[in-house]
Amino acid sequence: MSGIFYGVGVGPGDPELLTMKAVRVIEECDVIAVPVSSKDLTEPIYDITGEEQVYAEYLKRCAAYQIVQNAGVHVQKKAKLYLPMPMVKDKIQLQKIHDACAKSVEKLLKASKNAAFITLGDPTVYSTCMYVYKRIYRSGYETKIIPGVPSFCAAAARLDMSLAENKEELHIIPASYEIEEGLKLRGTKVLMKAGKKIPYVKKIVQEQGMEIRMVENCGMETEKVYESADEIPDEASYYSLFILKEKKAGMKEEMGGKK
Repeated sequence: MSGIFYGVGVGPGDPELLTMKAVRVIEECDVIAVPVSSKDLTEPIYDITGEEQVYAEYLKRCAAYQIVQNAGVHVQKKAKLYLPMPMVKDKIQLQKIHDACAKSVEKLLKASKNAAFITLGDPTVYSTCMYVYKRIYRSGYETKIIPGVPSFCAAAARLDMSLAENKEELHIIPASYEIEEGLKLRGTKVLMKAGKKIPYVKKIVQEQGMEIRMVENCGMETEKVYESADEIPDEASYYSLFILKEKKAGMKEEMGGKK
C-alpha cells in the first residue's frame, strides 16, 4: 500500500498558531519534506538518518521547519527530504525542479512511507507546496491538505482590525508580480511578500489617499509593525505584508487608534 502525501500549513510564524492536527500529522509521518531556498541545493536530497547537523544550514533557511521545531514537535530524528525551492520566475526551470521534487516524493510513497511537506501559512495560499502536491495527486497517490493560519489573518489580528465587513471586498494580491491592476480594486487589499515593492506601494498609497499598515515577519521574533506610510521603511523583509483600505474606512478611526 502506498504512503500518503500531506501538505501541512504551519502558520505564519508564531509556534503557538501551529494547529493540533498539524502537530499530530507531522509527528506521525515517516518523512518531513523540507522546502529550501538555497543556491547550494539544486536537486532533492533524502536523509534517512535525520541527522540535523549535516544539513543544519538548510534547516535554518526553512522558516516552516523553525516554527515546527520551536513548537516542540518531535522532528529532530525524523527522516527528511530536502526539496529545492529557488526564488526564480523562469517557468521552464521551475517545471523541471518541481517535477524532480515530485518524483523524489513518489519514491518514498511507493515504499509505503507517509510524507509531510511543511509550509508557511496555509498550503492553499501562494504555497510552493502545491506545485509538488498537484503533481503527486495527478499521479494517483493519496493526498491530504492540513490547513494553517494564513499570514494575512494573523497580521490583521496583530493590528486589531477586521479585514472585511458587510459588503466590503477582500483581495489577496501577490506583490512579487505586477500589482497595478490589483491596487485599483475596491475594498481591502492585502499585498503578500511585498518587501521589494515597498517604495512603489508607498507612492501609490499616498497618491490615492489610502490607509496602509504593514507587518513584517508576522509572528516571528523579528516581527515589526508599521501604522502608516510614513513609518514604513523603503527596505524590509521578504515576509512583509501590507493591508490597504480606502480612506473613508479609516482603520485608526475605526479602532480608536489602538495599537
